[in-house]
Amino acid sequence: QVQLGESGGGLVQAGGSLRLSCAASRRTFNIYTMAWFRQAPGKEREFVAALNWSGVSTVYGDSVKGRFTISGDNAKNTMYLEMNSLKPEDTAVYYCSAKRGPYGSSWRAYDYWGQGTQVTVSS
Repeated sequence: QVQLGESGGGLVQAGGSLRLSCAASRRTFNIYTMAWFRQAPGKEREFVAALNWSGVSTVYGDSVKGRFTISGDNAKNTMYLEMNSLKPEDTAVYYCSAKRGPYGSSWRAYDYWGQGTQVTVSS
């Protein structure tokens, strides 16, 4: 069992930056693919970025490429999402997630979830 907890959300103006953190309850990063998803009101949960520790590879959703950066600190069991050049359409609840095995872009493939953290970008 893995427990995940996000932090770092908040209100920011368009063009600004935020850094989200995801703390895991146990060592996950050599076993799991870790990912960030987001969900805006009335919309389906959307893939943002994933980190595969075995190969130290990253994957990004098209809407955040070039603006967001996913990273992690294995010693701290913590994953991060650095978000730059934020846009109002980035407004959503951001979730940290984990799954065994390789990367997947569907939220249905992920086994463990945090409670989410709200990010609001004002225009």
